[in-house]
Amino acid sequence: MEKPYWEGKHYSFFSNKECEYFPCHQGADPENFNCLFCYCPLYALGDKCGGNFRYTDKGIKDCTNCQLPHKRKNYGYITGKYAELAEMMKKIKDSE
Repeated sequence: MEKPYWEGKHYSFFSNKECEYFPCHQGADPENFNCLFCYCPLYALGDKCGGNFRYTDKGIKDCTNCQLPHKRKNYGYITGKYAELAEMMKKIKDSE
């Protein structure tokens, strides 16, 4: 089976072990913790992001228990959702 184009490339993984919050999610594997998506680009997708989130009583999306953007193997999943994000932004712009 052929590896994804991004696997093993330096641009697909960055681990900032000097960060005061590293790793910022409890129980995360520090050797495979990807800081590239420190703030998840999929947050805006709400319940369609694919991560392990919950909504608080006030309706705020809480991603404390989600490690989806921080796993080395999920770079392709995250970047694969960009078209969905772009479409969502286009719909918002078109409705203005």
